[in-house]
Amino acid sequence: MFLENTVNHKEQFGWIEVIAGSMFSGKTEELIRRLKRAQFAKLKTEIFKPMVDTRYDDEMVVSHDANEIRSTPVPAAANIRILADTCDVIGIDEAQFFDDEIITVCNDLANKGIRVIVAGLDMDFKGNPFGPMPALMATAEYVTKVHAICTRTGNLANYSFRKSNNDKLVMLGETEVYEPLSRGAFYKAMLKERVKTMDVTSEEIENKNKSSNG
Repeated sequence: MFLENTVNHKEQFGWIEVIAGSMFSGKTEELIRRLKRAQFAKLKTEIFKPMVDTRYDDEMVVSHDANEIRSTPVPAAANIRILADTCDVIGIDEAQFFDDEIITVCNDLANKGIRVIVAGLDMDFKGNPFGPMPALMATAEYVTKVHAICTRTGNLANYSFRKSNNDKLVMLGETEVYEPLSRGAFYKAMLKERVKTMDVTSEEIENKNKSSNG
């Protein structure tokens, strides 16, 4: 559990918080909540998002529940270093879309005394670690893993399954393109896709049949 009252006011360093999970898990919702609390405390805050993210609005960061907060779209992580220099708290949404320099930027800002809150997908649509997120989670003081609800089983979901055949790593979309799945549902869905392209071994098919019959 993240606690905001553990601040040593004599300490000159800030820290990094990472909010990670699948799509539809409430990452942006939690990011907005923390930033609004900082604004209520009259701290100077700023939120950044990659310029590529234009799903809801060009400038606003908007959660799936329609909560929003004004942001600054930037083309690269290096821009954040310059724009955030005078802030007390900064937020970064969709961090997985940034280049790897975002890792150095976040650590440099934290070392200057800034509280850095980062939200992003921890895995891509294939279930692989996504971009700079693993390194950000490793260097952060606080990591919050949030979960969606699996659309097929009702269990906790931590995978973002892409329903289209597009193989591009970066592809913006909502429920018409992605659905949150549990581990078991994701494994079966990916196996089904591989069967379509015959990219699956007979042993895997046999194990799946045994699992279904059991």
